[in-house]
Amino acid sequence: MTCPINGSRPISEFFYGGELRSMPDPNMVTDEVWADYVFHRNNAPGIKCEWWCHIPSNSWFIAERNTLTDEIIHTYLWGEVV
Repeated sequence: MTCPINGSRPISEFFYGGELRSMPDPNMVTDEVWADYVFHRNNAPGIKCEWWCHIPSNSWFIAERNTLTDEIIHTYLWGEVV
């Protein structure tokens, strides 16, 4: 996988952090909406934006990955314009 900071590295150096999703304000939503955010995932195959961490440098970034083929399409730092 390509870390946006450290370049191409062995996949064993990375940790999956979950799908990138908008988090509702926990102080402004119902318990049902919060529970849905915490416990339910789409899990449909396709291209997903996901959080990944390069463990040796503790660098968190976003990877666009096709979950059907496991192909990494693009990686970038949070906040970068893609």
